[in-house]
Amino acid sequence: MHRQRDRETRLWRGELRATVALAWPLVMTNLTQSLIQSTDIVLLGWAGARTLAAATIGINLYYAFLIFGIGLVTAAAPMMAKELGARRHSVRDVRRTVRQAMWAAVSIAVPVWLVLWHTEAILLAMHQDPALAAGAQRFVRALMWAIVPVLWYLVLRSFVSALERPAWSLAVGLAGVAVNAFLNYGLIFGRFGFPALGLQGAGIGSSCASAFMFVAMAAVVSLHPRFRRYHLFGRFWRPDWERFRGVWRLGAPIAVTLALEITIFNAAVFLMGLLGATAVAAHAVALQIAAFTFMVPLGLSQAATVRVGLAFGRRDPAGIARAGWTAFALGVTFMAAMACVMFAIPHRLVTLFLDPADPANAAVIPLAVSFLFLAAAFQVFDGAQSVGAGMLRGLHDTRVPMLFAAFGYWVVGLAIAVGLAFGFGWNGVGIWTGLASGLAVVALLMLLRWIRRERLGLTR
Repeated sequence: MHRQRDRETRLWRGELRATVALAWPLVMTNLTQSLIQSTDIVLLGWAGARTLAAATIGINLYYAFLIFGIGLVTAAAPMMAKELGARRHSVRDVRRTVRQAMWAAVSIAVPVWLVLWHTEAILLAMHQDPALAAGAQRFVRALMWAIVPVLWYLVLRSFVSALERPAWSLAVGLAGVAVNAFLNYGLIFGRFGFPALGLQGAGIGSSCASAFMFVAMAAVVSLHPRFRRYHLFGRFWRPDWERFRGVWRLGAPIAVTLALEITIFNAAVFLMGLLGATAVAAHAVALQIAAFTFMVPLGLSQAATVRVGLAFGRRDPAGIARAGWTAFALGVTFMAAMACVMFAIPHRLVTLFLDPADPANAAVIPLAVSFLFLAAAFQVFDGAQSVGAGMLRGLHDTRVPMLFAAFGYWVVGLAIAVGLAFGFGWNGVGIWTGLASGLAVVALLMLLRWIRRERLGLTR
């Protein structure tokens, strides 16, 4: 009995080490992605509150569509993990998945471009401020070309993660932060010999930085000895309709799940737009801070998908349990700590993004602080639902979590947000209360499904 306990302890410690080793570069990579967005918000905030508000509305519309593509190509991670779990040295099946995930990215990008070209008309139909809608269109028409390089970069990131070598995506992400900051600062304000293009410059800079990150990642997987034996880009245009359908079959529910989650936050931005530019700017700052902390459970979710997927491919129920619960415990613990930080120093966090000496921010800062208190309240729920979804994706369980997201975000969360904000006069605080409620419901449903995974036959 004592020997069995020692063995179990070693297995759990081994899983903890493996999860942390895989997760920390993914977390840091996600933080670099968030830092790119934070840099854009800071630079646009320097250009003025209305410029920031226009960009916020535009980028939220952009992400409402981009996120579907992100969810679609996310299917590559659990597919490759299962293949490598079953056959550790699999090459052909991994290559097929990478290629067809990239094909799927192009198939979704073309219709999205057609829609985003009409950003102003869409925003006006949503009763947004005409001046903000016009500015958002200038921004989005330059930014939308980033969709394909962003999605292709994510596919390659999933590839190196499935091989448990995610540090390369971190290195490329850090370089992307520097390139993005340089280009955006130059193109927004007319520095380094660039023209001052304002919102349009921000979109151009972000698109160019995304292209740089994909090209750099492609160079890594083509030249590095650990990756180049997969020949990912050889015969790239050769069709593989069976695997293409497989990516869509697993990825479409993930895409819808992520779209439901992100678009409820986007809907919150549009609801804030009905309350005025001050509410939109305050919401943007509070949401960016919350998004920054979210990068950690997101990385743990990605690690959980790979680790659970590897155990799933080996047909190892005990390994599945260890992989899932380890990532879940790490994610929830971290988010609880971040909630304490937000409760303790909300004003200091907000003023990292907004200059308190600027009279234009006098109304924005206290409103952002009030929103941040509510963001702190839902930190644990946000971490739990994110890691929980990653655990279930490792089991290729994506359809029922999609239904959970639809109910939690759009039935519970939206109803509470609209009711409190406009029915009870809570305004922006009511909207954030609705967001927190939706996240709590989804987190609980995901956790219950994971607990019942063997009874439901998900591990077979």
